[in-house]
Amino acid sequence: MKYPIILLLMCGSFLLSCQSSKEVKSEIQTPFVWENANMYFLLTDRFYNGDSTNDIQFERTAKTAVLRGFEGGDFKGITEKIKEGYFTDLGINALWFSPIVEQIHGATNEGTGNTYGFHGYWTKDWTAIEPNFGTQDEFKELVDQAHQKGIRIVLDVVLNHTGPVTEQDPVWPSDWVRTTPACTYDSYENTTACTLVKNLPDILTENSNEVSLPEALKQKWANEGRLEEELAQIEAFFARTGYPRTPQAYIIKWLTDYVGEFGVDGFRVDTVKHASEHAWDMLYKEASYAFNSWKSNHPDEVLDQNSFYMMGEVYNYGISGGREYDFGDKKVDYYAHGFHSLINFELKYDAEMSYPEIFKKYDSILHGPLKGKSVLNYLTSHDDGQPYDKFREKSRRAANLLFLTPGGTQLYYGDETNRDLYIPGAEGDATLRSFMNWNEIEDPKIQKVLQHYQKLGQFKGKHPAIGAGKHQDLSENPYTFSRIFSNNNYQDKVVVALNAASGVKNISVGGVFKEGTLLTDAYSGSSTVVTSGVATVDSPYEVVLLSKK
Repeated sequence: MKYPIILLLMCGSFLLSCQSSKEVKSEIQTPFVWENANMYFLLTDRFYNGDSTNDIQFERTAKTAVLRGFEGGDFKGITEKIKEGYFTDLGINALWFSPIVEQIHGATNEGTGNTYGFHGYWTKDWTAIEPNFGTQDEFKELVDQAHQKGIRIVLDVVLNHTGPVTEQDPVWPSDWVRTTPACTYDSYENTTACTLVKNLPDILTENSNEVSLPEALKQKWANEGRLEEELAQIEAFFARTGYPRTPQAYIIKWLTDYVGEFGVDGFRVDTVKHASEHAWDMLYKEASYAFNSWKSNHPDEVLDQNSFYMMGEVYNYGISGGREYDFGDKKVDYYAHGFHSLINFELKYDAEMSYPEIFKKYDSILHGPLKGKSVLNYLTSHDDGQPYDKFREKSRRAANLLFLTPGGTQLYYGDETNRDLYIPGAEGDATLRSFMNWNEIEDPKIQKVLQHYQKLGQFKGKHPAIGAGKHQDLSENPYTFSRIFSNNNYQDKVVVALNAASGVKNISVGGVFKEGTLLTDAYSGSSTVVTSGVATVDSPYEVVLLSKK
């Protein structure tokens, strides 16, 4: 697919939106910065079933182990929740969900019982959408509806491996993939030039030799009546770019087509450290080209002038590592290879520290070694078997940490509703992937947790100072801090108090807000006027969220 070349203006050193180009977006007053992202991560198959007619595809009817088969979630279900305002009520401004490409047709059985590719990470065909999730038109509707709500779409993409080999899914040619050795993770080579696990063929992303398209893939396209169209688009891509026809170049072409076609705003890149870092340079370059072209072709649908966003999963990367990941014998700065942000695996360990210790640590790194970049903080995920609060006993603290720690927020589906992370009979990461607990959401206890998440999420979504601003402690009792964010002519200031007593509380705001300033506490909804450097708030809550808005 060919796209015209255009140039887009960046606003300042942060990824800051300049101005909305569509009247429907003018109500979104707060500039969007990726460093302050409120990102909701979900597995499409496990979120909401909006269309039961697409639940079974490719005769995937074998009995599976617990939570290892398709359960019906789809694009229509996500779109329905977007329209209902579920994500808006949580303050979500970016939606990340598992890969959407067509999955292997067969099931694997590697000692845990039959498993299908319900999660999206077992690619069969990068050029097709998984029909269990929906159609291209339904995906377009999802993206369009999200954009109308001011929500960016972040696609999860896999470049370093295909899906497992099954009777229905033959291995790719040997000049495309390796099937041995297994990774030992004790060096750069033994992490990048190997297979993650048994029966997960690894793409030869370091291969500079040209390869032909797999015959099985061409036959599949022929059977589906789109061989000539796919080949023509491939020819156009290589004619424009001049790239050698390597495995990574083909896959990057296929992945970035989703950006040019649908206006996807960013990628979450899977298994980053298991591929050549130069592959990520190419991915970002081509994704940016496709994104800018989409904007040029859809001027009335452009949300802002932010560049294409790329966030990486470098497994076990922690914010303390700064810009580099250490393989033992080599260090790699992935931020220098197209990534604006990396998933931070460290917060779940830091979570036992005090709020001041956590916040000051993250502030010093984000405004020091990582200045101009960011991290995405999480406490639970789809493949981390050691979440911070496995039995959902510290939900309020988890929410405080997710939304108030400097950096971006990754909210994993069901964090806000205490979805169970331990399912009897489920083994391994399957226990982290139960269906969203919509049936429990009206429970008063769940509602209390959800409302806490909503208040914090909406506050962060309206205030880039929370994730991207400079942190300053103001008082110990109650613990009070400020965040201030400035970019060009825009400035945002907030003061937050935690662990405050019920009733009347005097919050120190001196040096942040001027005498006589009218402030609103977003948590209680009450207003107060700054008097002698203090904002007095009378509420039954332990949290105070102050701003001029």
